[in-house]
Amino acid sequence: MRVQNSQSNETHSSQWRRGFWGLMGTQFQNAFSDNALKNLVIFLALAQPSSEGERSIHVAMIGALFAAPFILFSMLGGWLADRFSKQRVMSQVKLCEIAIMILATAGLALNNLPIQFSAVFLMGCHSAIFAPSKYSILPEILPLQKLSWGNGILELLTFLGIILGTVAGGFLAAHFKQNIPYAGVVLVIFAIIGWAMCQTIPRGSPPNPTCVFQINPVSALWAQVQVMKHDSVLWRANIGNTGFFFLAALAQMNLVLYGQGVLLFNESQVGLLNAALAIGIGTGSIAAGYTSKGRINRRLILIGALVMGIASIFMGIKGIPSSIFFASLGALGFGGGFFIVPVTAVLQHNPAAENKGAVQGAASVLSFIGILSASGVQIVLTKIFQMEIHRMFWICGISAIAAGVYASGGTLLPNQDEG
Repeated sequence: MRVQNSQSNETHSSQWRRGFWGLMGTQFQNAFSDNALKNLVIFLALAQPSSEGERSIHVAMIGALFAAPFILFSMLGGWLADRFSKQRVMSQVKLCEIAIMILATAGLALNNLPIQFSAVFLMGCHSAIFAPSKYSILPEILPLQKLSWGNGILELLTFLGIILGTVAGGFLAAHFKQNIPYAGVVLVIFAIIGWAMCQTIPRGSPPNPTCVFQINPVSALWAQVQVMKHDSVLWRANIGNTGFFFLAALAQMNLVLYGQGVLLFNESQVGLLNAALAIGIGTGSIAAGYTSKGRINRRLILIGALVMGIASIFMGIKGIPSSIFFASLGALGFGGGFFIVPVTAVLQHNPAAENKGAVQGAASVLSFIGILSASGVQIVLTKIFQMEIHRMFWICGISAIAAGVYASGGTLLPNQDEG
């Protein structure tokens, strides 16, 4: 009997590990391709003859095109994650990505910005439907005591995908400048690889096969908001999640403008700024996962927020040496990793099993309202109020502290949900 139990445990461990790493590989490719395409189009748009104000609007517009689908279609993604097998949903979405990248390649070949912008929008649609299944399947794959650890790995690989995708966008724009359609071919190949990795994720049973689809995304979101408000910890985590993505989007937009306009970096060098931020978030996420020690430790949210706030002070100082700026940027990211891991774990653990997908869909809508708001704040502060780019990082720091105080309950004392 003891031998049989040992074999059973080993089989179970092998199954969740295979499914977990298949999910991690798929998510890495997803984050990589999203950002490679988005930043490739940004650099191609910035290469057009235009004023500084128009360049800022182009960057904000591309960010908005990618963010808007999360507001429109995340609730659909949440319904699909509850109604059908999450792996099946992800697999079908990855097939759609192959078609989207083929469209992007056509836009590159024709040097047609509207088609390129459309591909960015469609990738936003793809990721909006993909995200609820991606996040809500993690508690199905992992045992509870490994959930914070798993989220640490997930955030690490997500932001490694972001960093490498961001760098790749600049590299593709520079390396294939004379043959830009080849950049699209590369992205098509990565989309095929992502679909193949998705096939290794176990296909579970639909958690709520009778759930009714609400056509109106606003009413669907409102219904989930009312459900989440009954759990104050879950609601605070959602607001913290929204604040995190607001400041992350604002920081990323301004890194492009700051790198080219102040530091006079080329496309590849601007990618290094995003690399410092993403590496910081990745290492912070891993540290938070191991620091949690099998628990959901909300104290880390406030600690991360304070680190981000302090780092942003230095980043907003005019004429700061590039070495200090890079170090502060890495610290901003590290604090972000500490912030987002417990927030994500709460969003996955607290909802009922049959409602996890819907809650993740609502969280995606709220987070991308934050991202879309960042595009609006970027335009208003730089275009109307003429705020200098470096001071925008102070807005990031203020947002981080406000979100951290609210999401954590404003205390460093042990939380009731730890254990």
